[in-house]
Amino acid sequence: MQRISFTLLFFLFCLLASAQTKPIDTTATPAPAKNIDFNVMPYINYNRTLDFMFGAIPMMMYKIDKTDTISPKSLSGLSAVYTTNKSYFISLFNKFYFKEDKWRAQLFFVTGDHNSQFYMDDLEAPDFYDYGTKTTIVNTSLQRKIIKSLYLGIGYSYAHYNTKYEDDVQPASITHTNGLQLITLYDTRNAVYYPTKGDKIRLRWITYPEWFGNDVNANKILTEYNKYFPMRSGNDVLAARFSGKFGLGNIAFEQQVTIGGEDIRGYSEGKYRGDGLVALQSEYRYNFNKKMGLVGFAGIATIYGSDTAYFNWNLYPGAGIGYRYRAFKTEKFNVGLDAAVGKGDWGIYFRIGEAF
Repeated sequence: MQRISFTLLFFLFCLLASAQTKPIDTTATPAPAKNIDFNVMPYINYNRTLDFMFGAIPMMMYKIDKTDTISPKSLSGLSAVYTTNKSYFISLFNKFYFKEDKWRAQLFFVTGDHNSQFYMDDLEAPDFYDYGTKTTIVNTSLQRKIIKSLYLGIGYSYAHYNTKYEDDVQPASITHTNGLQLITLYDTRNAVYYPTKGDKIRLRWITYPEWFGNDVNANKILTEYNKYFPMRSGNDVLAARFSGKFGLGNIAFEQQVTIGGEDIRGYSEGKYRGDGLVALQSEYRYNFNKKMGLVGFAGIATIYGSDTAYFNWNLYPGAGIGYRYRAFKTEKFNVGLDAAVGKGDWGIYFRIGEAF
């Protein structure tokens, strides 16, 4: 508990320190608006499997075309994180909006060494076992508006995993995957980074065919439905989310899903792992001033395709609270920290943007 408190206090100190501004000179000539809004956020967190995490996240928001008044601002950022269990991650993330929001594109890259754990019960001593994965992932997509609020798109993902298991409980493996994506997006949100009303419905089909350089055939269907309701005259937001991740065919260990993250917070041990997941959750976003806010959330999830048969189709609840801080002056875009509890588990989560 002391380690959790230290994490929260240090994070809040960094944010509050960065919020200090110079006194306003009312006689000064207003500075011209900048096309690029840049900020560097400190990263400090604690996770039950990764232990303490330290790093930095420089980010910038900008208009690709200054004359485009319809497209949201694009976002680019870099994160570098090291953990005390000797994991590290370097990632590059980009969201591009252009041509009056008729086109949207994403580019994500991450590489690192991930030391984690998973649960096995088919041994003489059922328990958590450590594993380490050297990972490189590239994911890119492009979407085009077809009619009002409806986008269709394609994508490509590449992943390389080199995994070794503690005490050789499973044989070491090297896995390459090449995925092709078909994307459908229906988006009526009034803002992409902090919506207060509207809907976001996204359906993705990802296929990993043998003819595209994969060892075995596999498919994934990823669905999400987010809905946003304005509250307190639009100052606050009530958000609700359905998420379904369905693995079909020969899903590799590294491609499996675990309960946790944006779909259901409160699980960080990596215990509940399977081929697919279904989750429901809601979140209330309370803004007590222009720069800061609080959230409260609760949800429930289930999985299937777990190697531990009695994990399948059980209900796994999660609930918690969080703190939000506005990262940019010209755009409502939050970073924050969530603390949540689940079924025999808990988690702390550093957020870049909202959970959903």
